[in-house]
Amino acid sequence: MKRRPRLFFSFRSPYSRFLVDRLLREMPDAHDSVDWIPFWEPDQRTREGMDRHGASLHYADMSKAKHLYILQDTKRIAERQGLRLAWPVDVDPWWEAAHLGWLRARRMGRAAEFYEAIVGARWERGEDISKPEVVAAAAAAIGLDGDAIVAAADDPEIRAEGVACLVEAYEDDIFGVPYLRLGWRRYWGYDRLDDFLAEYRSTASGPAANPLAGVPEVVRAGRQPYDTDTVGGCG
Repeated sequence: MKRRPRLFFSFRSPYSRFLVDRLLREMPDAHDSVDWIPFWEPDQRTREGMDRHGASLHYADMSKAKHLYILQDTKRIAERQGLRLAWPVDVDPWWEAAHLGWLRARRMGRAAEFYEAIVGARWERGEDISKPEVVAAAAAAIGLDGDAIVAAADDPEIRAEGVACLVEAYEDDIFGVPYLRLGWRRYWGYDRLDDFLAEYRSTASGPAANPLAGVPEVVRAGRQPYDTDTVGGCG
């Protein structure tokens, strides 16, 4: 039995969309064989829930220069993968509508279909998935009760589940998406999928080797900074 991988994904990330597209081509059963964990920038209510667990986001706002680069880069990738790309305009994004809606759809056994519906709305048609009516329409298009999906944002139990996802991301040191984990092994970014697949296909059940082996204990214990050179020195 192979170790079960985890995928941290986000509807707001084009790179998450690209990786999932490739992942499903290589692993058609990925919705069942991988643990999917949504990741997003929380609203105030969700953030307060995270605060109660001592959790936050390992994430930094994007610069204008990086954003402009991503616009070009995502176009190249979409063309290479044969995907439509309609870049949405997010003025005041509220990611709970889609991500908490996905959690409810998963409880209904429809996570895969709902994922595709939201990706189609956001990345193929450029719709604003921050709007409850857009999420409701996407849900209705696959035969779900759109009102029930949107109401997930007001359901304390679903909210708590969403908080747990983001707390897990914090505790797993997830600083961006897409992010795959396979035991100790970590794969951040669209271009690490091949490494993940090679490891997943070659590894049987059992503990993975610790990738931090050989790193000085004083660094692993956090008693000194991990990076002591120029800020941003790794790119």
